[in-house]
Parts: sequence; structure tokens; C-alpha cells
Amino acid sequence: MRVSFIGGGVMAEAILAGILDASLAAPADVRIGEPLELRRAHLRAEYGVAAVESNADALAGAEMVVLAVKPQGLAGVMADIRDDLEAGQTVLSIIAGARMDTLVSGLGHSSVVRVMPNTPAQIGAGMTVWTATEDVPDENVEASREILRTLGEEIYVSDEKYIDMATAVSASGPAYVFLFIEAMIDAGVYLGMPRDISRKLVLQTVIGSARLVDESGRHPADLKDMVTSPGGTTAEALMAFEQGSFRGVVMDAVSAAYEKSKALGEKS
Repeated sequence: MRVSFIGGGVMAEAILAGILDASLAAPADVRIGEPLELRRAHLRAEYGVAAVESNADALAGAEMVVLAVKPQGLAGVMADIRDDLEAGQTVLSIIAGARMDTLVSGLGHSSVVRVMPNTPAQIGAGMTVWTATEDVPDENVEASREILRTLGEEIYVSDEKYIDMATAVSASGPAYVFLFIEAMIDAGVYLGMPRDISRKLVLQTVIGSARLVDESGRHPADLKDMVTSPGGTTAEALMAFEQGSFRGVVMDAVSAAYEKSKALGEKS
């Protein structure tokens, strides 16, 4: 598979590493258009790929084109590459908030895949939600799926509205989890526990709890009840969460992120 990247930032690098590790492409099959020489030098040295300043040079001969630029730079990049895109190429966009109609119109190109990954993709443990236009050939839909599976789990959705929802739940979600982890660690330190011990306890508790929900297939409420003895320490802690409107705050936060995602899409 011949792949080009427009933008060589952190998420582009995660996709690049996944593609190469899975042998979906060889370094000689990859070209990256990146304006910063420091990034170009890093990508050449680390992965042995061609990294060039010109987006047009990066596009030449590619089957898949990964669009990985900052949202504020999207309009300029689309204007820059639209005349260089070839009919057989599929553009895979990982740009937050950039909707299909914006991409198709701005690129003058109808074979487009819209992708919403999250940051754990950097270690192959990501959650990606994606969709594609009807003009993406079947082989390029499958190629997109193979690329995204190198980042972790993936879900294809036929309706683009779920991308904005996924932005609020899984794309922004790591920040919510990191905040909770940070608060739990700080709570352990507040109780008098050394920070390194508190950190270890919290991380393994979060990792193990997530695995238990996943592998048992049981509802989180059932598993929560297993831990909660009548009148015990867990019940006391859960009461404090309820008094602080923990569930409501989480739901309000996700809802706010969803509304913001929709608003960004309307501006793009």
C-alpha cells in the first residue's frame, strides 16, 4: 500500500508506526508532507520514510492520503492539495470537527474517510470511530480498516452524527480518565501514602477494573454492587460521590463536549 501523509505530527506518527509495524506498507511506500524541518528530520531518521516540504510531492503516487493537520490549518491545506489529488486516491482525515461535506467540498474530491481516533492510539490501545463516503472503493474501505486496527479497536458507523458523539465520549474521554486518575492519586497522598505507591495502586485498579468490565461482559452496576458491602467503606465513598453529583457532572461534561464538537463542525 502506498501511503502519503499531509502533516507529520504526533497522531500521524502513531498511524505511521502502526502501518509499518503491521507491514501494511514499507518505508519506501510512505511519503510525508511536513512544513517543519525538525519533524521531517525526525521522521526520516526514526522510520526511514521520505519526508518532504511540498504537499504535492508527498501526494504523488499514493493510494491512501492521510490528512493530519491542525483544524485551523485545514482550509489552507485543502486549497493547496485539491488540484493534486488523483481520482483513485482516498483521503483519510483525522481532523477533529471536519465534516464530510466540508472535506468533499474543500478538496473537490468525493472519496473521503472521516476518522476520530484518541490518544491511546499512540501505544496501539486506541478507540477509533470512522465512516466513509459512498465513493470510497471497497478495497480502500478495507485498507482504511486495516490501518485503523493498528491503532487499537475500531468501529465503523454509517451515520456521521455518531462521529461528533464519539468525539465527546472516546476522543475527549482519555482526559476525563486522566483527571480521575490524578484525583485518586492525590487522594492517596492526602491520606499519607507515598506518591509512587498511590500511583501504582490507582493505575492497576483502573486497568484491572476496565478489563473486568470488558472480559466479564457484566453491567458496571453489577460489578460495583459486588464491591459494595452494606454499611461498609465503599458504600460510604459512593454516598460521597452521589452527594457531589458525580454522575451528573460526568454526563454534563460529555454533553458539553458533544455540543462543542458540533459547533466546531458548523464553523469548518
